[in-house]
Amino acid sequence: MIYTEHLYREFDQTVAINEVSLRVASGEIYGLVGPDGAGKTTIMRLICGALQPSERKDLPPAMIKLCGYDVLMDTEQARSQIGYLPQRFSLYEELTVLENIRFFAEVRGIPSSEWQPRCMEILRFVGLDTFVKWRAGQLSGGMKQKLGLAAALVHQPKILLLDEPTTGVDPVTRQDFWQLIIQLVSRQEYDGTAVLVSTPYMDEASRCSRIGFLSNGKLIREGTPVALCAQLEGRIIELSGQPLAVILDYLHNNDYIEGVQKFGDRFHIRVPAGQAEHVISQLREQLTGPEIQLNKLRTVAPQLEDVFMELLEGTS
Repeated sequence: MIYTEHLYREFDQTVAINEVSLRVASGEIYGLVGPDGAGKTTIMRLICGALQPSERKDLPPAMIKLCGYDVLMDTEQARSQIGYLPQRFSLYEELTVLENIRFFAEVRGIPSSEWQPRCMEILRFVGLDTFVKWRAGQLSGGMKQKLGLAAALVHQPKILLLDEPTTGVDPVTRQDFWQLIIQLVSRQEYDGTAVLVSTPYMDEASRCSRIGFLSNGKLIREGTPVALCAQLEGRIIELSGQPLAVILDYLHNNDYIEGVQKFGDRFHIRVPAGQAEHVISQLREQLTGPEIQLNKLRTVAPQLEDVFMELLEGTS
């Protein structure tokens, strides 16, 4: 459904996207994951045709195909396959919820006999059917994102592009929004829809069918959440204790520890394969003294945060 080759983009001689190739299949939720500035939004804008790829003499020309249509050659046909929810709210705040949906339906050429029942059905799906007379500017941040999703779905697109759709909304709304995305791909009228979603949140990434990790404009690793975490199986040690500063200083000054990540009141320690029990034994022996208290020291299942930190450290 989404096929790209050799995506490359510069801004004032700064490389923003460096030879990114993507494949997103029918019915798949693919997550583009990375920190701010990694290139997630630029990729979205290249795919929907809002930006043109840059050229470089030593690289093959970029290719972007949506449902078989070449975005660079058959732009309008390709765009007609897309529902796009940008990072920032871009609907008309002075119009009501229903007026916004109607506007986008009519822009897409949907006749009134079709858009009226379809709009109400979509608004019921996203939970806004009781707010049809509210002006968009009166809605909360989460409700605005749901309205944006409804507008993106009004023409029943084959491809849905969601650019950090839950940034700035509360945790409950984030959960609600993701439930909508998951339900969407199983609904009959959207059967086979491909979803490309960008996010900086690892808990959201874990809900995707596949993930692509971005760093400095490069796609550094792809895979399912389970497969990616399996690569660190047996290599993550969880440690909690007091005082945190003393323990952290010790961990940062030991060669047998590959990486340390703080999670609230505990640390995730990454060690070489096959060395976890040896490292745990050393930590028990060396983190001693009246001022040090160890509460937990054990191997745990790796999380996507652990995978991402390993990848970022490897590309820094």
